[in-house]
Amino acid sequence: MTAGVDLTGRVVLVTGGARGLGEAYVRGLHDAGARVVVADVLVDQGRALAAELGEGARFEELDVTDEAAWERVVERTAGDLGGVDVLVNNAGIANAAPIEHLTLAKWEAVMAVNATGTFLGCRAVVPVMKAAGRGSIVNISSVEGKRGSPRLHGYTASKFAVLGLTKSLAVELGPSGIRVNSVHPGLVLTDMSVKIDPERLDIPLGRPGLPQDVVGAVLFLASDASSWVSGAEIVADGGMIAGIPHR
Repeated sequence: MTAGVDLTGRVVLVTGGARGLGEAYVRGLHDAGARVVVADVLVDQGRALAAELGEGARFEELDVTDEAAWERVVERTAGDLGGVDVLVNNAGIANAAPIEHLTLAKWEAVMAVNATGTFLGCRAVVPVMKAAGRGSIVNISSVEGKRGSPRLHGYTASKFAVLGLTKSLAVELGPSGIRVNSVHPGLVLTDMSVKIDPERLDIPLGRPGLPQDVVGAVLFLASDASSWVSGAEIVADGGMIAGIPHR
């Protein structure tokens, strides 16, 4: 079990949970005692991870842009496991281009997964959480949801959208006992970030992040330790956006 965090019996649904940061969240939540649903379009990797973790883990195929798929996965999870206590909206994609070369197709693709997928996930779990009188939604944004970044226009816009949605839902759902918060990772070494040179970034802690560096933020927001935290932003970036850039 992860030191200091007890999620025994909690049902947690993690999107994009088959690899990268999502896999790290799944492992950390499982280690803390949660029953974890690995939801992803990567069927082979997701099934392999759930099989490796064994008891307390299961896989569900989920395209987060598919409204009907969300309904099926949440209904099956709640029916089989008794509810959905925590949703971690982690699934995301990125593409990059100067604005004059950014096609509408690329813009719509990244917005569909990162923004609309997060919206659909939140909407799907709310009835189950309202029935239970409690719940925690953890939306994974980015440091690009806090400031601009050249060439990452669709990604940046989508991650600002995640932040805004988090705020409005925290206000609306608080009276129902549902907390909604966002996590904003900086440069974390995953398959998604392999083309980014850490030397180009001013990271006060002196290194890019590893997936396990962000897990603690998700565990905190999933647990009762954050029982009075809602509408908040946790930035895990090694201090990167804390200062004013200097040439």
